[in-house]
Amino acid sequence: MDREIKQKNPRLRKYAKIGVPVILLVGLLIWAFAGTGDKVYRTDANSLTISDVTNGNFNDYIRLSGQVEAGIVVQVSALETGIVEQKLIAEGAMVNAGDIILTLRNPNLQQQILDSEAQLAEKQNMLRDTEIAMEKERLSLRQDVLSTQTERNRMRRLYNQQKSLYDEKLVAHEEYLKAKEDYELADQKLRLLRDRIRQDSLYRSVQVKMMRESLSNMMQNLTLVRQRADNLNIRASHSGQLGNLDAEIGQNIATGQMVGQINVLNDYKIIVNIDEHYIDRVAIGLNGKFERQNSQYAVNVSKVYPEVKNGQFRTDLVFSGQRPDKIRVGQTYYINLQLGEPTKAVLVPRGSFYQATGGKWIYVLTANGKEAVKRQIKIGRQNPQYYEVLEGLKPGERVITSSYENFGEAEKILVNL
Repeated sequence: MDREIKQKNPRLRKYAKIGVPVILLVGLLIWAFAGTGDKVYRTDANSLTISDVTNGNFNDYIRLSGQVEAGIVVQVSALETGIVEQKLIAEGAMVNAGDIILTLRNPNLQQQILDSEAQLAEKQNMLRDTEIAMEKERLSLRQDVLSTQTERNRMRRLYNQQKSLYDEKLVAHEEYLKAKEDYELADQKLRLLRDRIRQDSLYRSVQVKMMRESLSNMMQNLTLVRQRADNLNIRASHSGQLGNLDAEIGQNIATGQMVGQINVLNDYKIIVNIDEHYIDRVAIGLNGKFERQNSQYAVNVSKVYPEVKNGQFRTDLVFSGQRPDKIRVGQTYYINLQLGEPTKAVLVPRGSFYQATGGKWIYVLTANGKEAVKRQIKIGRQNPQYYEVLEGLKPGERVITSSYENFGEAEKILVNL
C-alpha cells in the first residue's frame, strides 16, 4: 500500500535559507575573535576620563595634613597618690607657674604627718630631759670637786704641820705618816674626780650631739612629709595653656600619673604623619608651605621620628617665617612638602586607574579615539596632580585615567563616541 508524501512548508524553507548563513557568520566572528586571543570591552566615551600625556615640569612634592601643637609641651603629673577633691582651673585656661590646678586628699599621708609630729615632740622632750639630767650631774660633780679640794687643802696643811713637828722631833713618826697618807689620799681623790668630770663631759657632748643629729633628722623628715602634703596640690610647673586635663572629682590618682599638659605658647610646631613610602626621602631641612586666609606660610622639617606605626612615620615641622594670626593648638593645615627640585618629565594626570594597575600598564587610545589598547608602562615619582612616566608613553598620546573596575581582563576597549 502506497503512503502519501506531504509537502514541506514553504515558509520553513525560506527561514532555513536565511538562518544558516547568519549562524555561519556569527560562528565566523566568534572564531575570528577567539583566534586573535583579545578580550574586548565596549563602553561609552562619556563614562571615561580621558587625559593627555604631556611634557612639562614635574614638581616633586607631597600633600600632607598636619595638626598644630605647642613648641614645648610639659606634662602635668601627680607627685602623690590621692583622691581628687577640687578642680581649680578648667582645661583650655591660661596658667602661671605655681598655680594650683587640682587638690588631692590622702588620709594616710595626713596620719603620717601627725605621727611624725608626735615622734618629733617626744624626741625633743627626751633631749630636754637628758640635758637637764646632765646639767644636774655636772653641778653635782662640781660640788664634789669643791668639797674634795677643800678636804685636800685641809689635809695638806695638817701634813705640812706634822712634817715640821716631826722634823723637830716633837711628834711621833706614826702621826706624821698618818697625816701624809691622808693628804695623798685626798689629792688622788681630787685627781680622779677631775678625770671623771673630763670623761663625763666628753660623753655628754657625744650623747647630746647624737641626740641633736637624731632630732635634726626627724625635723627634716617632718619637713619632707609636710612637703608631701603640699604635693597633694598639683601645680603648674610652667606658664602656658592647660590642655588634656583628665581628672574628675572623686577619681583616684596614682603617683606619677599624667593628669594633663601645659602648652607653652612661645612657639608652635606642626605634626604630620607621612606614608612609609617616603621615609628615605624625608630629611631634616626640607621646605614646605601652606595657604591660609589667602596668605602663604613657609615651614621646614625639624625632626623625623624613626618609628613606623600603621604604615606611617611622624615628622615635626616648624615655621621658618611668619605664622598665621590666631593660631590655635589642634588646628589642621594642609601642607605641600617639597621633596626635590622641579624637573622636565613626561606627565600623566592622576586617576583611579592606578589602583588597578599599580602604575605598570594603562589603556592608550588610538588616533581616531575609538579604541584603547593595554600598554605596559613604568611610573616613577608622583605628586597630588601627576604621575611621572619613565617608559611606555609619549607626549601627545591620550590615555584612560578613570577606574578600570568594570574592564575585567579586557585587552582592548571599544569606545562609542
